[in-house]
Amino acid sequence: MFPKSQLLSLLLISITICLIFGTYIQSQSPQNPITREIVAGAERLIGLNFTDAKRDSMLEGLKEQLDNYESIRKVQLANSVPPSIFFNPIPVGFEFEKKRKSSFKPGKQGKVVMPRDLEDLAFYSVGQLSKLIKSQKVTSEELTKMYIKRLKKYGPKLECVITLTESLALMQARRADREIASGKYRSPLHGIPYGAKDLLATKATKTTWGSMPYKDQIIDEDATVIKRLEEAGAVLVAKLTMGELAWGDVWYGGMTRNPWNYKQGSSGSSAGSAAATVAGLVSFSVGTETWGSIVSPSNRCGATGLRPTYGRVSRKGAMALSWSMDKIGPICRFVEDCALVFNAIYGPDGEDQSVYDAPFNYNPDISLSSLRIGYLKNDFDSVKQEKQNNEAALSVLKSLGANLIPIELPKYPTNDLAIILSAEAGAAFDELTRSGTDDLLVRQIKSAWPNVFRLSRFIPAVEYIQANRIRYLIIQDMQKLMNDVDLYVAPTFQGNNLLLTNLTGHPCVVIPNGFSKEGTPTSITFIGRLFDEGTILAVAKQYQDATDFHFKHPKLEE
Repeated sequence: MFPKSQLLSLLLISITICLIFGTYIQSQSPQNPITREIVAGAERLIGLNFTDAKRDSMLEGLKEQLDNYESIRKVQLANSVPPSIFFNPIPVGFEFEKKRKSSFKPGKQGKVVMPRDLEDLAFYSVGQLSKLIKSQKVTSEELTKMYIKRLKKYGPKLECVITLTESLALMQARRADREIASGKYRSPLHGIPYGAKDLLATKATKTTWGSMPYKDQIIDEDATVIKRLEEAGAVLVAKLTMGELAWGDVWYGGMTRNPWNYKQGSSGSSAGSAAATVAGLVSFSVGTETWGSIVSPSNRCGATGLRPTYGRVSRKGAMALSWSMDKIGPICRFVEDCALVFNAIYGPDGEDQSVYDAPFNYNPDISLSSLRIGYLKNDFDSVKQEKQNNEAALSVLKSLGANLIPIELPKYPTNDLAIILSAEAGAAFDELTRSGTDDLLVRQIKSAWPNVFRLSRFIPAVEYIQANRIRYLIIQDMQKLMNDVDLYVAPTFQGNNLLLTNLTGHPCVVIPNGFSKEGTPTSITFIGRLFDEGTILAVAKQYQDATDFHFKHPKLEE
């Protein structure tokens, strides 16, 4: 979640912070007022240096500010309450499509054969399963029971399931079968079993956020994404693991495993979503991303993931980590499955005010030769591991007609802007820190949430705003870059691309492009213009159709 360079600088001041913070708290009694010495110590934490006269002038105001903080803290703020300030990812002069060019039409599936062994359907695409269900060659109930059986069989070893929603799933599946039999067909997701990251609220079911303090939490509502998938006819079979409070693959019950290598974690924080999907325990899953939480586990496990544009999918009912960076998207095995799921969940809901009303235009028959496709040449050149896989991916794109244009990202202190995430996360879990309940979190090392939340208390409001002003400049410069290309290709983890595009809100598709020497998956990433998921999905589909990495499956352990 955080680069090593930033963590090192944070760790170097952590001891000083604790000492000064302790002194600061003690100073609030009448016998220990705020003094010039305390102010001078605090100055060193934020790189300022005032004179004694200026410090004297601040003492009364600092006491008043402390009173303000104490008053504010008396107001109970649930994690679901957003700030009244919304992040705007729209560059100056940018305009997105106002109308849908045509009705949503996925690519043709061709003939889909029902296998002799029902369990072989575990790795069929959503599109293939949809065709079988619609033609009533298989029932939703049969599929649902098959996936639940696999979840029970392989889920414990993968440590990827928090809650099996078996009763709910069977009820939804039987309803889907009745509707389809009567001629009421809702969508390509009708009767399709899926799993949801356990930060999406579901009625009468635990929503644990993967965290010990919340492991028995029930939020008595369905998140908008859950509602929309139910309206599309999808069947929820499991709440899947996530790294505790959306970081990594360690949760209160263990560590989610990479299906290709059980000694390795699945990465995160959409850990269970990626692992369960690749292992064929669900047909697709829903994940979230703030800084790599869809991209990273998809890369590690060999999934295909879509991180939509910021402001595309409602986060109503989802745990907030960073209001200006959180995004919800599908994790699948096939690119077009991502398009099918995204088509069901995007758009305003009247609740999340950050969501824009922009259409989703998807044409899988797009011609790559008609597009201006950029690639981050310096990043591709500087890759040391799996360089061969990346170069092979570029070769495949060229063979499909792509004329690759070398580009460079805007140069800014991108990693330093991670304080935006830190500050917002600290606010989202303010009560957890002040109450000391952060002691219950599983990971207590210096580079884990409890310490990062504490450190966030010392990010000045001025620096947070300044960081967002730099973010504004990056947004404008990214728009200039995207005016020259329709999309671009990047090595998944090289350089600043992952954090930078999460800060600007650009969409991306991460897709398998081979395997490492150790036999674990590798990936490549397609980044598109704001609100243009359709183009990157279409290009990624053509690349995937020309390769076979998504057809390879891990050997699972019971």
